[in-house]
Amino acid sequence: MYFQFVLPTTSKLAFSSFLTSSSHPSLPLTASTRHQLCRDILKQHKRLSPSAKSNNLTSVSSLLSDYLPFLFALEAGLTGHAVNGEEVDVILNSEIETEWRTTLAGKVPGTDGPRARGRGLDFEICFVLNTLAYVHSLLARVQIHSLYASIMPSADQRLGSVNQAKNHLLQANSIHTYLMTRFGDSDSSAMAIETQPSVQGGLAALALAEATLLAVLSDDPYPTVVTQERNKNDKEWMIKAPEIPKVRAHLFARLCLAAAEHSEKAEAMLSSLGGGRSGRIDQDLIKYTNDLKKLAKAKACRFFGIDAELGGETGKAIAWLQGARRVLGFSPASEEGSLRKGFAKFRKDFAEKKEDKRIEKGADWGSDAGRLEEARVIDMLEKKWTRMNDTMNTQLIPPFEPLLNSMPSGRDVHQTRAFNLPVLDADILERMRAPPEKDDVRISADEESSDDEPGTEGRNPPGTFPSLSTSSTHNSDYF
Repeated sequence: MYFQFVLPTTSKLAFSSFLTSSSHPSLPLTASTRHQLCRDILKQHKRLSPSAKSNNLTSVSSLLSDYLPFLFALEAGLTGHAVNGEEVDVILNSEIETEWRTTLAGKVPGTDGPRARGRGLDFEICFVLNTLAYVHSLLARVQIHSLYASIMPSADQRLGSVNQAKNHLLQANSIHTYLMTRFGDSDSSAMAIETQPSVQGGLAALALAEATLLAVLSDDPYPTVVTQERNKNDKEWMIKAPEIPKVRAHLFARLCLAAAEHSEKAEAMLSSLGGGRSGRIDQDLIKYTNDLKKLAKAKACRFFGIDAELGGETGKAIAWLQGARRVLGFSPASEEGSLRKGFAKFRKDFAEKKEDKRIEKGADWGSDAGRLEEARVIDMLEKKWTRMNDTMNTQLIPPFEPLLNSMPSGRDVHQTRAFNLPVLDADILERMRAPPEKDDVRISADEESSDDEPGTEGRNPPGTFPSLSTSSTHNSDYF
């Protein structure tokens, strides 16, 4: 269901205070202006409602993408590389210093994440790229949320949404992989949590796992049937029963197992982060990767069951579904007593209704990575196949433990795309040769830079003692 990342915010940054360019004098000032635009929209995005945030993601993505070519042009000038075949001379007068909010570090509920202060252009490039990867993941989340609209999308609309979400996740995977490679040789003990190679590698594996599951979702009819059954506005059942075409069950099972392997890799890399300056990673993200691993394995069990049912082995198919329930963390119905079964059903129904409300409101949904949604599909198939087996086939149901132990390895469907570094257009680079004018946009020293409303500078974080102040506050530049 795609993790709900929180976009970070940043402090003001004037590149002209740290850099000068004899060949392109306007380049540092223009880069500062682009940084200010990104800073403003990230601050505005933080205050929006959940529905407004979804509509604002495209604007955030556009401004971040426009800012990146200027950062890489400055980097090329510092390292002596050409930009679009043109030499750019950039001189470093003093080390660049900037600050970003870390949103992956564990924090006290109700407070903002800690601020990470970094030196060098690498730090700024890393956080801008990392934020852009978050935006791509959130855009994929928006596309998948459209599948649960009150008006059921058509088959073509559903396929289009799934493909767009898949492309966003693959782009996020390429960015995280590039950052992991770029900072692979750095000392991780002194790095911010977002710049750690293990964190970027875990996020890359997580995005690849979600993209792999989307390759299955595009041809999986069962989640659509379950969604259609609980949609109060759907009246198609009055005309005809939902059509369930045959699926390439064994292939889909192998793809789901590959997604489970990527999720397990993501969980291991994210959990390996120790203490130190960066601190601990958000446990909600660790839990999400674990839930996604369970979801992928349960989907694989379901597809193995579908493959067995298509081959006439109904008893074995039911055993696969029982194994899928166990993988998801739910006990098979045959192992529960009457009292425990009723209480477990009550808790499960309550959790499903709560998740339905979250999906309807469009906020905080999918935190379980879709485990409840998959449990509904398994329940539907188990009831259907059990009824068939009790009335017609009467096959013995084997134990599911040997089946789980005999699952094959996964099969990848996607490969990591190489991230193409954005290059500044030749005409824009040509305009940077002109000296900056006095009327150009510049960063004001007394500009309001608070994330909160004016007048909240001295306010304590919720849940803290009145005398407690934020540990990282060293001046009035809040963000």
